[in-house]
Amino acid sequence: MKELKVPTSRSYHEYLISSLKTPESAAGYIEVMLELESEGPEPELLRAGFKDVVDAYLQMNKLSLEAKLIYEKLDRMLSESGGEEIYALITLLDELGLQLAVTVK
Repeated sequence: MKELKVPTSRSYHEYLISSLKTPESAAGYIEVMLELESEGPEPELLRAGFKDVVDAYLQMNKLSLEAKLIYEKLDRMLSESGGEEIYALITLLDELGLQLAVTVK
């Protein structure tokens, strides 16, 4: 019988980070995180999504010092508020028949 090798969490995380190294994939990933949030607030999931994208950009040396500082500030705000502002924005847009989209600039 052939043994099945199951990827470890570390290798999956490495794969995930490597898959987020294009602006298109990073935008799609964050957009999915925001869509998942509309099903019920999970600030830790959203924070983890931002961290994954930041980690991918750090690996490529494509994260400016300013972007790093802004990320750290956003992470603190999400940690403290539980993302209430973002969830309120998503809910309001939904009630208006609109949605938030993340696209490549």
